[in-house]
Amino acid sequence: MTDEVEVHTKIFRGNNDIKLVGDAYGDPSADPVLFLHGGGQTRHAWGGAARTLAQAGWYVVTLDQRGHGESDWAKEKEHYAVDNFTADIRAVAATFDKLPAFVGASMGGGSALTAQGESAEQICSALVLVDVTPRVETKGVQRIMDFMTQKPEGFETLEEVADAIAAYTPNRKRTTNLAGLEKNLRQLPNGRYRWHWDPDMLGIRFAERMNFPDRLADAARNIKVPTLLVRGQQSDVVSMEGANEFLELVPHAKFVDVKDAGHMVAGDQNDIFTNAVLEFLGNI
Repeated sequence: MTDEVEVHTKIFRGNNDIKLVGDAYGDPSADPVLFLHGGGQTRHAWGGAARTLAQAGWYVVTLDQRGHGESDWAKEKEHYAVDNFTADIRAVAATFDKLPAFVGASMGGGSALTAQGESAEQICSALVLVDVTPRVETKGVQRIMDFMTQKPEGFETLEEVADAIAAYTPNRKRTTNLAGLEKNLRQLPNGRYRWHWDPDMLGIRFAERMNFPDRLADAARNIKVPTLLVRGQQSDVVSMEGANEFLELVPHAKFVDVKDAGHMVAGDQNDIFTNAVLEFLGNI
């Protein structure tokens, strides 16, 4: 194993020919892993895990999904429906020489689940779902929406952004790396900071998410690839009941319940999360 990992920015094309930006870590000839972030995040949420997996011999791509980070915003609000995210994942997966493993958190996990579960053919080698199941807790989802929709006029300073994140993740130490926050923000002409995602995405994605648990359950029943569900033990989005229901739908799935982690599992306990993914992928 080497500590040196080459990282390159790559451009992909998704549904409607939308431009999707990703970071590629490691040797392209190695077995691939595609990381898909949650709603309102960017590919940089996976930086630590991606580098560790690449050091362990995997070829890792972290993707900014449509409407997020440096990827294009959709031209039509309707293009933020689940079908478009699912089509993007299939398009990106098809660019690899080998079937990639999917690792998806929250929104990214739901899209990965439907991408494989609604496909007539195998498009991934394995599936890792991070704090996402067909059943979600309404209170937790509402807390996410409240966090994402605060300060529509933008934050005045990076300190204010750090305060907002600290309030949302009280179990995590407040960040002092203000410069690192800028990867997840857009600076407006007036100097204020907004989250690095298209506001048009939010209403459609969350309205749809609350109304299609049956679709996700049907997709889960069709999953045949090796599967791992990673839950944050303190999550207010995925309960143990929701996790158990998923494990009944996908009886071959493995399960890890991460202590001292909430919905943002990788951010709360990155080392534990990464080791769980490495162990799982190493045994498929």
